[in-house]
Amino acid sequence: MNKYELVYIVDARLSDAEKGDVAKLVADMIAKAGGKIANAAVWFERQKMSFPIGKVIEGTYYLLSVDGNPAEMAKLRRELQISERVLRFLIIRVEPAKVV
Repeated sequence: MNKYELVYIVDARLSDAEKGDVAKLVADMIAKAGGKIANAAVWFERQKMSFPIGKVIEGTYYLLSVDGNPAEMAKLRRELQISERVLRFLIIRVEPAKVV
């Protein structure tokens, strides 16, 4: 299994309950794709974005560490692309530390 980091942005104007629903939705997407969440945290609560996304100027950023394989992450990427509640996302593979 590879390690990945997922950052996604939701509208900061949503209530805490709605943000929790989106976080649960993303966790369910990860589980459905076959991945496992190793760590999850709110990165920024209310952060002004560089440019508006659909008239939204502030977002809440979430950072997740996910274990999975490339096929699972491709499936997750497709699910996140069609989700209307996630404004933007980025999935990157974390390289293991090299011992010299």
